[in-house]
This record gives sequence, C-alpha cells and structure tokens, in this order.
Amino acid sequence: MLVLSRKKGESIWLGDQIEITVSEIKGDQVRIAINAPKNVTILRGELIKEVSESNAEAVKIDGFMDFLKNEKK
Repeated sequence: MLVLSRKKGESIWLGDQIEITVSEIKGDQVRIAINAPKNVTILRGELIKEVSESNAEAVKIDGFMDFLKNEKK
C-alpha cells in the first residue's frame, strides 16, 4: 500500500486517466474529488464490505434452505 500526504487542492494520478484531488478538509474528514472515465466503477470501501457481508449471509441462508429441503425427503 502506498501512503501519500496531500494538502487541499493537491492531487494524485492513477495511471494517466484517473485523478484524485483533495477538495476540502474539515477536522477529521477529507473530501476528495475523483476525475475518471465513465467506464471506471467507483465504490466506497464500506459499501463493498457491506454488500460482501450481505452476500455471504444470503449464501448461508440459501444453504440452510437447501439443507431443510433435503431433510424433508
């Protein structure tokens, strides 16, 4: 993992098409602006984790439902 320090208005480039700019700093919160092509998916890390956990729970429920169906036979 690369860790960089940036000040308000400074940016970081990922490759030659994605620019991440620090647009605002308020206390312990940092607002960033992301300039990327429309075909690049941008998701917040906590959303990916939440969806992943939700999917894992759904698989457990599906597996349990399959177990119950097989027990009835």
